Amino acid sequence: MRNNTLDRLSEQGYRLTPQRMMILDVIETSVNHISAEEIYSQVVAKYPRVNISTVYRTLELLKRLGLVTETDLGGGELRYHPAGRGRHHHLICQKCGNVTDLDESVLAMLRDTLLREYGFAADLKHLAIFGLCEKCRKEINKDRITK
Repeated sequence: MRNNTLDRLSEQGYRLTPQRMMILDVIETSVNHISAEEIYSQVVAKYPRVNISTVYRTLELLKRLGLVTETDLGGGELRYHPAGRGRHHHLICQKCGNVTDLDESVLAMLRDTLLREYGFAADLKHLAIFGLCEKCRKEINKDRITK
């Protein structure tokens, strides 16, 4: 995947600077979604002269080229993920913070309804849906009963 990303950058006329290559490496080797600050801390450990603005500029470029996705998973931080790993979505519990992956097929009906009813072609590449997980809902309902 990394070579494909580097090829796309080069084909579009962007230089493959050491900083860009390190930022890409951190994103693509990360198991989970990663924040700009987490990317920066990993890159600066290897390349102390890089600054956070380089990370943000590179992330903007990668987003614009469709090479990374940007998602708000709560907590006030945007998180990044290689676009090449496929579309996926998340259910995020607002109480405990648990994140559950949601299969894209679940959103097919929503996408179809939006197109049919509103003439709106939704781009559902990477969504985060906030609410309460089953465990937290049960705890809340238990607390209501005991009060």
